[in-house]
Amino acid sequence: MSTQITPETVAAHGITPDEYKLILDIMGREPNITELGIFSVMWSEHCSYKSSKKWLKTLPTEAPWVICGPGENAGVIDIGDGQAVIFKMESHNHPSFIEPYQGAATGVGGILRDVFTMGARPIANMNALRFGEPKHPKTRHLVAGVVAGIGGYGNCVGVPTVGGETNFHPSYNGNILVNAMTVGLADKDRIFYSAAAGVGNPVVYVGSKTGRDGIHGATMASAEFDEKSEEKRPTVQVGDPFTEKLLIEACLELMATDVIVAIQDMGAAGLTSSSFEMASKGGLGVDLDLDLVPMREQGMSAYEIMLSESQERMLMILKPGKEDVARAIFEKWELDFAIIGRLTDTGRMVLKRHGAVVADLPIDPLAQASPEYDRPWVTPEKRPVVDSASIADHDPIDALKTLIACPDLASKRWIWEQYDHMVLCDTAQRPGGDAAVVRVHGTKKAIAITTDVTPRYCLADPYEGGRQAVAEAYRNLSAVGALPLAVTDNLNFGNPQKPEIMGQIVEAIRGMGQACRELDFPVVSGNVSLYNETQGTAILPTPTIGGVGLLADVGTMATLAFKAAGHSIVLLGETKGWLGASLYLREVCGREDGAPPPVMLHRERRAGELVRRLIGDGQVAACHDVSDGGVLVAVAEMAIASDRLIGATLDAPHTVALTAWCFGEDQGRYVLEVGDDDLAMVLEAAAEHDVAARVIGRTGGPAIGVGGQAVAVEELKARNEGWLPAFMGGEIAQH
Repeated sequence: MSTQITPETVAAHGITPDEYKLILDIMGREPNITELGIFSVMWSEHCSYKSSKKWLKTLPTEAPWVICGPGENAGVIDIGDGQAVIFKMESHNHPSFIEPYQGAATGVGGILRDVFTMGARPIANMNALRFGEPKHPKTRHLVAGVVAGIGGYGNCVGVPTVGGETNFHPSYNGNILVNAMTVGLADKDRIFYSAAAGVGNPVVYVGSKTGRDGIHGATMASAEFDEKSEEKRPTVQVGDPFTEKLLIEACLELMATDVIVAIQDMGAAGLTSSSFEMASKGGLGVDLDLDLVPMREQGMSAYEIMLSESQERMLMILKPGKEDVARAIFEKWELDFAIIGRLTDTGRMVLKRHGAVVADLPIDPLAQASPEYDRPWVTPEKRPVVDSASIADHDPIDALKTLIACPDLASKRWIWEQYDHMVLCDTAQRPGGDAAVVRVHGTKKAIAITTDVTPRYCLADPYEGGRQAVAEAYRNLSAVGALPLAVTDNLNFGNPQKPEIMGQIVEAIRGMGQACRELDFPVVSGNVSLYNETQGTAILPTPTIGGVGLLADVGTMATLAFKAAGHSIVLLGETKGWLGASLYLREVCGREDGAPPPVMLHRERRAGELVRRLIGDGQVAACHDVSDGGVLVAVAEMAIASDRLIGATLDAPHTVALTAWCFGEDQGRYVLEVGDDDLAMVLEAAAEHDVAARVIGRTGGPAIGVGGQAVAVEELKARNEGWLPAFMGGEIAQH
């Protein structure tokens, strides 16, 4: 309380001089150190979205099946039969770079709480990971720690980790990305929200005790890294998945009663954000006695208590007279339960410690009136289309061998085998496919889940890259037969105070919004992670999309593995051989240039509708969308996934150069395995939907053949599955 507020103190809290002037206007006086700390976290980029909310408001968020869009802990969609799916994705990027195990683990814990705080039982976790180049000296350490943290937390808490994506690129050398997604299931009429109500109602703290871990985590996540980033380890939280499991069960048991008025998890900014947001949404005030907060460390100040980001904690408002009902449940689960305050009608947050008022703040200016910046931005310069004559031709089979074993396309089995992806016994499609599929327990319905983005496209053209990320998620859900319903997003970018970075943000959001509108694929939740830079070097723009879809009957689900020899291979969608910004260009030719492939959203929609119809009618034996690496890679992945390593012989058309046909990344395409009895109907249906369709080969034999050359599927599988274990085992030189 006696700490002098100097310009240096203000700057150390991430507050600009103009923001401090606004604080003085709001307070009518100089804040004390506790109040300054509260402003700091509430107005941090991580909590307030002050650089991005102007643009986030342009995203489509409504549809007949959307129950709750952005603004709550997670998004909620109706899946029929009185059931709802609740889901969200969030980042834990900076903490995971500083302390990879705990950073990733607590990222999982935080996103789980966002979902079960709304009344859902978590049924699946996903993650989207981005690491630096494999030869960087820290990459192997970071991969090992992050994967162990995700697996350690998810496995212990008993929620399956069913899929995700992992890429490598030098731009992430100093700033990795760990985006975690959770999907939960709830009864449609038992959704819980966070708006406080009822003057005099008790404010109740439950879960773990408060410690000094994670203080200023939100502020740390809202700043660039520098050479002293390692010193920020104390701002990384420490997780306990066993306590989280108890907290899930206790909360869900309490939710089965009729005693909760509002509930909120304590995530970024801990007790500060949860209390302010609940009171603000309800238009109320709150008095808290910090002496009553369960603490695990001696001598904690009000500043430390309010800013701690200790894990596995929740805040709730209970109906008066129901405290003992709730207390009994939490004590049964051996969790802390404490009444720490009451709601008031003052519109102010009043904090007491040791009997004295240590902070007195107006709530709405902190929770609602945080700065909103229209930062200067410039439209990113678009790369020119690659001149096809400048691209060297390589033997397609040699190029396939290179691509199938490159870090981005290599099998991530080493990762997902460390995750319990079968716990709860409802995982219908394991990791490795186009989308994960999880049965809705006790029904024939299933939820399909995917995470997608192609950062190299977003760098080349953020607008087109944003459109493609949404289209790719739509395509992956369609490829398993699921109707795409809604998305969550995690927008990972560099420093928004640089006009070129802000331009990436604006254009990517614009592209995402257009794709979501045209595909009826609304955004219902999300997260923004900015300042992903180290010593001025930004990551690739990475607007990760988490997509959720519904299978009416899990029995109709498609997988990508070839099922039998002698079937036709059908390519849906137009192929022009687009090699700009492709993996072929990067991995085989050593070039990272060119415009990305254009996305034709009307064609994406038609192709998706066709594929879902064909899968639902049982006319497709296998289905795989065409993405990184093009057609030849897609076919190879289908062969590698087959139990008997069924090969294929392809007949490339003469209208497109062989290299471009094999490895071009034209959008809106699928590869189908179709039996002879269904082939005519499939081609006829494609014509009806105005979707280009062509038979490009036959399944069978032990090899993949094209252009008169062939390679054994067994060799491709060994290359594909061998890279990551060899890298993590230290068998690949790091230099």
